[in-house]
Amino acid sequence: MKKIITYIFNNELLAYLFFGIATTLVTILSRLVIYQLAHRELLATALANIIGILFAFITNDRIVFKQARQNWPRRLVKFSLARLSTFLLDLLFTFLFVTRFPHIIGQFVNGNLDKVNAIETVLAQLLIIILNYIFSKVFIFKK
Repeated sequence: MKKIITYIFNNELLAYLFFGIATTLVTILSRLVIYQLAHRELLATALANIIGILFAFITNDRIVFKQARQNWPRRLVKFSLARLSTFLLDLLFTFLFVTRFPHIIGQFVNGNLDKVNAIETVLAQLLIIILNYIFSKVFIFKK
C-alpha cells in the first residue's frame, strides 16, 4: 500500500487527480452539509468554494506541484484569482439551475430541490476540476 501511495504522490498528474477528487469531495460535502443546515443554496455554494479553494491550494502547492516555500503568497493570489473565476461559474450554475430554473433538472427528480441541488453540484464540480487543472498547470505552478 505504501508503494502505491508513494507512486501516486510522485506522479504529478495522478497526485493532481487524487487531490482534485479530494477537493471535490471536500467541496461537495461542505456544500451539502451547509445547504442542509441553512437551506440557502448560494450561501452553501460560496462557503463550500472557500473551503475547497484553501484545501486545494495547500495540497497543490506542497504536494502536487512541489513548490518551494518562497513566493507562496504570489501563487496563492494567482491561485485564488483562477479559482475565483471557477467559483463565479459555480455560482452562475447554481443560480441558473437551482434558484432560477430548477425545473430543468427537477423534471428528472420529481421537482425535489435537494436532489436538484445535489445533481447540479456534481455536474458543476466535474467541469470545475478540468478548468482548475488547466489554470494551475499553465498559469500558477510553473517549474
